[in-house]
Amino acid sequence: MTLDLSQLGLLLFVSSLVAILSRRLRLPYTVGLMLAGMALSFMQVQLQLHLTKDLIFSVFLPPLVFEAALYIRWREFKSDLPVVGVLASLGVLLAAAITAGGMHYILDWTWGSAVVFGILIAATDPVSVIATFKEAGVQGRLRLLIESESLLNDGTAAVGFVAALSVLAGEHHNIASIAGSMLLTMGGGALVGAAAGFGAVYMAVQTADYLVKITFTALAAYGSFLVAEHLGVSGVLAALTAGLVVGNYQPSGSIADPGRHALETFWEFVAFIANSLIFLLIGAQVAHQHFSGMWMAVMVAIALVTLGRAAAIYPLCAVFSRSRLRVDSRHQHILFWGGLRGALALALALALPDDLPQRDAIVAITFAVVAFSVFVQGLTITPLLRFLGQIK
Repeated sequence: MTLDLSQLGLLLFVSSLVAILSRRLRLPYTVGLMLAGMALSFMQVQLQLHLTKDLIFSVFLPPLVFEAALYIRWREFKSDLPVVGVLASLGVLLAAAITAGGMHYILDWTWGSAVVFGILIAATDPVSVIATFKEAGVQGRLRLLIESESLLNDGTAAVGFVAALSVLAGEHHNIASIAGSMLLTMGGGALVGAAAGFGAVYMAVQTADYLVKITFTALAAYGSFLVAEHLGVSGVLAALTAGLVVGNYQPSGSIADPGRHALETFWEFVAFIANSLIFLLIGAQVAHQHFSGMWMAVMVAIALVTLGRAAAIYPLCAVFSRSRLRVDSRHQHILFWGGLRGALALALALALPDDLPQRDAIVAITFAVVAFSVFVQGLTITPLLRFLGQIK
C-alpha cells in the first residue's frame, strides 16, 4: 500500500504541534502523542499507516536502537556491564516467569500463551524509556543504566520470544538446545552489528564529505538490523552493536567536527520522526481496542508486570550492594518505575501466530499494559525523579 504523502505530512504536523504544546504544558511528549493519536481516531481520521510487526521492526526500531547506542560511551558502559548484563538477562527471565506464572494460575491461560506473553511484556522498551528520560534531562550513571539496560533487555526479550515460539512449534526439546539457539542468535547479532559498524567507519574514512559519512551510518543502522533478521539472528543486538562501534571507534579521518555535529543532528531528527509516528499510531490503535469483558485480565496483567519488574530490579541489584558496582537505592526505584513498555511489546504481540490460544487477548492486554505504562508511569516518572533529587 502506498502511503499518501499528504497524510504523512498531517502526522508530522500533528507531531510538531504536540511537541510545542507538550513543552509548554510540561507534559511528557510520548503522552501527548498518544493522546493526539487517540484524538485522531475519535475524529475518524482514516490512517493508512497501521502498526504491524514489519513496520516496527523494519522501519522504526533500527534507527531508534542505533541512535540510542550512538551516545553510549564504551568506557562507562563497560564498567557497568556486569550490572546491566544481569538485569537484562536474569532480570528479564525473572519478570517473564512471574508474569507467566500469574497469567497461568490466576487467569487459567495455557502455559504456552502465558510464557509468550510474559516474555514479550518483560523487557522495557528503549523507544519509550529513552524518549522519556531524554525529556526529563537525566544524566550521569542513572541515564547510562536506564538506556543500556533497556537496549539490552530489548534484545533478550526478542530472542526469548523467538525461542518460546520455536518450542511451541516443536523445534526444541531440551534446555541445552534452547540455550544454544539463544546464544547463537545473540552472538550472531553482535557479530553482524560489529561488521556493519566497522564497515561504516572504514568507508567514512575514505571520504571528506560528511554527508556521505552520515549515509554510511544510516546503512549501518538499517543494514545491520535487516541482515541480522534475514540470517535469523538478533537484529536489535546488531543495530545496538553497530551504534556502539560507530559512536566509539574514531580512527583519524572517520567522522570529526563538523561532521560529528551533523551526524548527531541527523540522528536526533530521525529519532524524533520515528518516535512521533510510533506513539501517534499506538494512540490511534489503543482507541480501537475493545477491552469489554477483559478489565479483570488487564488489571491482573498490569499487577503482574509491575511485580515482575520489581523482582527484576531489587533482588538483582542487591547482589552488587557490597561491590564498587553498587546501585544507589534511589536509582533502583527509578529503574523499577521507569521500566516503560512500548513499541517492541506491540510488535512481538502483533507477530504472534493466529492459531496461538488467547492470541487476541494477548494483543489487547499488551495494548492496555503499554497504555498504562505510557500514561501512568510516563506522567509520574518526572515527579519521581524530582522527588528523589535526580533532576531539578
